[in-house]
This record gives sequence, C-alpha cells and structure tokens, in this order.
Amino acid sequence: MLLPSEIESKSLIPAIRAILSKKLIRDYDLKEETVAKLLGITQAAVSNYIRGTRGDLSLVAKLEDNFDVMKMINDISKDLSTNNAYSPSTMTKFIQLCNFMRYTFIICDVHHSIESNIDKRICEQCEVLLTGSRFS
Repeated sequence: MLLPSEIESKSLIPAIRAILSKKLIRDYDLKEETVAKLLGITQAAVSNYIRGTRGDLSLVAKLEDNFDVMKMINDISKDLSTNNAYSPSTMTKFIQLCNFMRYTFIICDVHHSIESNIDKRICEQCEVLLTGSRFS
C-alpha cells in the first residue's frame, strides 16, 4: 500500500517536473543545464523528461489537460524563468499545486492506476484526511 506522499514523490512530482522542463525550454528558451538547476535535478533528468523517457507520459497528458493544474504550472514556470526558484512565493505555489492535486483527488486517480486492488474503506478514510475534513 502506497502512502499519499509516496505517490506524490514517485508519480506526481516527476510529472510536474516533466511539464515544467518542457515549458521552460520551449516557452522561455532556457538551456537544459539552467532548467536542471532551477528544478534541483540533473541535466540528464531534464533531458529524459524532454524526450519522454522519464515521468509517466499518461499522467503528464492528464495534468496538461487540466486547466487549473496548467494555470498553476504556468505561473510557477514564469517565476522560475525569472530566477524566483527559491522565493517563498514560488515555494507556496508548488505547495498549492500539490494540495490541489490532493483536494481534487487527482492523487487518488494516480493511486488507483498503480494499485487497482485498494480497499474502498481505506479510500474513504484517506479522502477524509486529504480534504482536511477531520483529523484523528
């Protein structure tokens, strides 16, 4: 059983990095080395994201089709392109994006695509925690 934080680190964050890598290179004409420094990853990882050999391509496509997700990613990429990578404002935007993917249950869709035999009772309890409706 994967925990929500594992799903974020293994699937959602790499998908976001893939989208950001492509966007920063395509829209802002940044070099792979620069993008790597901005995202805190290696140049090889950026190259793999660009080629589509790293990151879940179907998840990337799903996120790119979500207007709200892309609005947040566009805002983050604008910040990154102006060297605001380590500002409190940009960090807040990343956190808001991750929270949005929890609250709208995008994270649940990813989890179900990885583990198809999840007990419904676990999902119900997890949904309560993800939405912050109740803390035990």
